[in-house]
Amino acid sequence: MAIPLLQKALVGAYILRRHLSGQARYPLALMLEPLFRCNLACAGCGKIDYPDEILDQRLSIDECLGAVDECRAPVVSIAGGEPLLHKDMPAIVRGIVKRRKFVYLCTNALLMKKKLEQYRPSPFFIWSVHLDGDREAHDRSVCQAGVYERAVAAIRTAKARGFRVNINCTLFNDADASRVARFFDDVRAMGVDGITVSPGYAYERAPEQQHFLTRERTRQLFRDILRQGDGGRRWAFSQSGLFLDFLAGNQTYHCTPWGNPTRTVFGWQRPCYLLGEGYARTFRELMEDTDWDAYGTGHYEKCANCMVHSGYEATAVLDTVRHPLKAGRVALAGVRTSGGMAPDIPLDRQRPAQYVHTRQVAIKLAEIRGRRAG
Repeated sequence: MAIPLLQKALVGAYILRRHLSGQARYPLALMLEPLFRCNLACAGCGKIDYPDEILDQRLSIDECLGAVDECRAPVVSIAGGEPLLHKDMPAIVRGIVKRRKFVYLCTNALLMKKKLEQYRPSPFFIWSVHLDGDREAHDRSVCQAGVYERAVAAIRTAKARGFRVNINCTLFNDADASRVARFFDDVRAMGVDGITVSPGYAYERAPEQQHFLTRERTRQLFRDILRQGDGGRRWAFSQSGLFLDFLAGNQTYHCTPWGNPTRTVFGWQRPCYLLGEGYARTFRELMEDTDWDAYGTGHYEKCANCMVHSGYEATAVLDTVRHPLKAGRVALAGVRTSGGMAPDIPLDRQRPAQYVHTRQVAIKLAEIRGRRAG
């Protein structure tokens, strides 16, 4: 089972309370980025091209735990950059687990075996290891040979020591459905607890833009993959069935970016984990002062091809709460992989992209230099 009963129960109770209270917008998972520095330079990454003065910044233990307390989401996904480069990461994880939040520590696994002894197995702690396919596909994705083998070795060591381990797999337009299906079979044989899968988002600053998927290509790719796994039932996904159903073109969803708010060294990122279009000082300011209707597929050019879990998983979870019978049918029968697809969102009224990255970097650099001068 990819998501244990304890996690389902506690997260489900949280959602039900918010749903019954009539609250329209609330977070399901906090995306916490304590640093942007990484020990890889992946072709599809838009997180590592900052000046060194920003790459050297770290959120403190208190800032990380303060973000968890502000947000109050039941799940925390710690990303980056590479979180294991943060010297205080064990204390940050312990603090989140103490709060009975489920923490997914995302890592490329290059440092994982070395750092394992600093962590303890817990039902609230999950290693989330980046693997974008088999050996050839993953090493090509991360632009470095030998990374796949080191990641697999770290996974096996962690499982032998009693840890929960997931993989986080991002697919690009060179993905072959049969090859991805074989990779998922290999992951199952490793004893991995769950798979998080998503199409890659076209970060505007990623070095190689030609590898990102369109929505049309995404839908067909996931149909072709899931068809080979009995509608997805052969593999343990750490995602809702309706999100997989959406990826396969069977649901028309709008994203809910507030479902996965992001805290970085810049502040609370507007509007989502994927787009840095400005920053709020507090979580409350993020939720109350962001023009949410200005973003999302059909509203904003940068969102045109996005089908990423950080935007749409929360939508699928809320749809599961509202339509449990529909979700139950997908769980029992698997994702439908043939027949007509649901209509997609038209793009004829989306506003053009704005490019604000340079200004945001300049503001942050001025802040850093001002602190040093003071």
